[in-house]
Amino acid sequence: MLSGAERRTLENWAKRRKTAQGLALRARIVLACADGAPNIAVAARLGVSRTTVTKGRARFLARRLDGLGDEPRPGVPRTITDAQVEEVVVRTLEETPEGATHWSKRELARRVGISPTSVHRIWRAFGLQPWRTEDFKISPDPLLIDKVRDVVGLYLNPPQQAIVLCVDEKSQIQALDRTQPGLPIKKGRCGTMTHDYKRNGTTTLFAALETLEGKVVGECHERHRHQEFLKFLRRLNTAFPGDVPLHLIMDNYGTHKHAKVKAWLKRNPRFVSHFVPTSSSWMNLVERWFGHLDNKAIRRGVFRSVADLQASIEAFLQAWNQDPKPFVWTATVESIQEKLTRCRRTLEQIQPGCTSPKSRKKRKP
Repeated sequence: MLSGAERRTLENWAKRRKTAQGLALRARIVLACADGAPNIAVAARLGVSRTTVTKGRARFLARRLDGLGDEPRPGVPRTITDAQVEEVVVRTLEETPEGATHWSKRELARRVGISPTSVHRIWRAFGLQPWRTEDFKISPDPLLIDKVRDVVGLYLNPPQQAIVLCVDEKSQIQALDRTQPGLPIKKGRCGTMTHDYKRNGTTTLFAALETLEGKVVGECHERHRHQEFLKFLRRLNTAFPGDVPLHLIMDNYGTHKHAKVKAWLKRNPRFVSHFVPTSSSWMNLVERWFGHLDNKAIRRGVFRSVADLQASIEAFLQAWNQDPKPFVWTATVESIQEKLTRCRRTLEQIQPGCTSPKSRKKRKP
């Protein structure tokens, strides 16, 4: 038999979304039993065993509503207090140890009086990673938003009957040879290579990523002056024959804005230049392809000469173009603008005036 107050409480527990699932199930069991249903019928209706119904019913008869809550779990009692957890979080966010830039789990554990494992668990629970940092910079370009709209528009809504190319150069690629042969990979051990190396020269890769299909046109040169860039533009003119306009997305490197380059582009109107904002090379998709090249063909390579390095780059280019994978741009102008606003607001709270044009002029050497 249930009183009116007990029935209302049980119905709230059974319907409320934030109720623990075990408590909600026991509340439904008691309500069904109070309606006169036998244990077998209640178990079939709720999809549980008859033993579960019997236990829930017995707990309610013994202690009424207090008997339906979760019982204390077995194990060692908690030893870390809420104050210690708060101290770990506050020190991680607001303080640094003497003579260091960030806390280690062992150093913070000694300061708070708990184990390093406990510190790591608290960090993981609150999503704190004091040992990590990420690079960023807000572009000081006065035409930031205009350039963002221009470049993002080419990615999200490319013009009809035109080709969009992301153009850049990866300069000073080193041909590094190891001082001793590396050991091959085997079961239980990764491949190895010596920590020291011998420099055998450098090369510069000029590359253009076709955004629609993902194909890449590239060639290596000894230097990265405007002369080499003009040779690469002529290569693009040959690689994409016809009169189809070529929209070039480039950064603000001096080579791309040289007077002779501007004169050549003026004589070849099918080339249309688009520049990403200053300090915003992440907006050029060919930079993402450079990352693939570095990880898969250069970083772990052994090159006894510049010719070996250039041959490796050419082999990677051919393999990529056999099965190209385009990079899909998803960020909208609005989302980028919103992120920039949040970043500026945060920086202004930390150091007022740090994002204003006057402060940038003062720090300019």
